[in-house]
Amino acid sequence: MNKTIGILAGSLRKESFSKKIGKAILAMVPEGFEFKVISLDDLPVYNQDFDDNNEVPKAISVFREVMKTVDGVIFITPEYNRSVPAVLKNALDAGSRPYGKSVWNAKPAAVFSSSPGNLSAFGANHHLRQSLVFLNMPAMQQPEVYLQKVNELFDENGVLKEGTTKEFLQKAVNAYIVWFKRNAE
Repeated sequence: MNKTIGILAGSLRKESFSKKIGKAILAMVPEGFEFKVISLDDLPVYNQDFDDNNEVPKAISVFREVMKTVDGVIFITPEYNRSVPAVLKNALDAGSRPYGKSVWNAKPAAVFSSSPGNLSAFGANHHLRQSLVFLNMPAMQQPEVYLQKVNELFDENGVLKEGTTKEFLQKAVNAYIVWFKRNAE
């Protein structure tokens, strides 16, 4: 039976580089695995009252159910103000509730960050890792995936160009699969 890895892109923008990276990774899936992009586009801002009053919006319930079906997660994040975008933090919060029923627990993770600038979303990558520690998600340490000048990596059709970045991403995906196998329960 295939193991399913969820790919979460931390951007809502239609032409999001994170979404483009996620799409490129879909073609890198190894045998025995299924990669599934999970959209965050319709996820409302989480409010604890939803769970306290049994009024959880359908989009959050659907998101939680989908996340329960994945065995691991690759997070792809841009950087907003030296941290993760609100949509990605919101997804972590929505999936971590109600207390004691987190959809994230013990799922091996990887963090791929990118930026049009030279810092490659270093701050977002490490802020996300802090949350993953609390959520009990073992996160792959090596290789670290920081993609700089991401705006130059895609052709006019939004396809990842051939070259060193594509080769590096394939190596990172392969390393994640090894990491996943070592850390999956």
